[in-house]
Amino acid sequence: MKKNESDLKSMEEQEKKELQDRYIRFDWAIKRLLRQKANFDVLEGFLTVMLREEIKIEEILESEGNQESANDKFNRVDIKALNSKGEIIIVEIQNTREIHYLERILYGVAKAITEHISLGEGYQEIKKVYSISILYFDIGVGDDYIYHGQNHFIGVHTGDHLRVNTRERNVIVSRLPAEVFPEYILVRVNEFDKAALTPLDEWIKYLKDGTIRPDTTTPGLREAREKLKYYSMSPGERLVYDRHIDDIIIQNDAIDTAKLEGRIEGKAEGLAEGKAEGKAKGIRQVAANLKRMGMDIDSIANSTGLTKDEISSL
Repeated sequence: MKKNESDLKSMEEQEKKELQDRYIRFDWAIKRLLRQKANFDVLEGFLTVMLREEIKIEEILESEGNQESANDKFNRVDIKALNSKGEIIIVEIQNTREIHYLERILYGVAKAITEHISLGEGYQEIKKVYSISILYFDIGVGDDYIYHGQNHFIGVHTGDHLRVNTRERNVIVSRLPAEVFPEYILVRVNEFDKAALTPLDEWIKYLKDGTIRPDTTTPGLREAREKLKYYSMSPGERLVYDRHIDDIIIQNDAIDTAKLEGRIEGKAEGLAEGKAEGKAKGIRQVAANLKRMGMDIDSIANSTGLTKDEISSL
């Protein structure tokens, strides 16, 4: 009897230790915790590592993605911040597939630029924008897990980078387009499969599986070990958090299942009707499957590229 009690106690201690070593996912932290000034150091550390320069957050700016809604578990989770240099940084986490994702982040950046320049202000007041997308789905084909994109004007014949001269207080100021145009960073979390040897790798590993080294010195992760502990939440908060994780898993599983069924039916249809028509049939079947599984029309439209009217008619 004593041995059974000892075993039970040992199991309870082990379970408690596992909870203590478990950390809240970054998407949940962004939505619930990192908007608080006391926790800016976690976000600042992440941005410092991603952008390779020290970042200080002045304030969190409101955007449509900040708003809570009944189906927000399926929406993107983003945060828009203003740094100490007056630049705008957008961090966006996408848990499920979206057909027109690149177009959407372009729109989001353009909207941020226009939102933060007042009517009548000179173009020199336009703010530099950084867009960081943390993606938990496949986007394109590539061998890396982080991609960086930016506007560069390169000489067709000389290969040099164009520098633009502007006048300010009678002084010629030379600026690179890189100092003006937005920067885009795509983090393909699922493609990370290496040992975490650098601060950047440590952050990607945390984004992927929620683990943080006990001896980490990486900016942001040091603070996350104290502020983002799963075990620090109340039982009620843990229940809501666990349901959020379950919803993401179920949502992705539903999309995968529907896509597989759609491909099978579309392929069979394509043999008889031609490749293009068969592909369209497959997409419609995917949408019909997702609709049957109970997914909302907005999410189906994002996942398939079909219009709401087309989905409603299925």
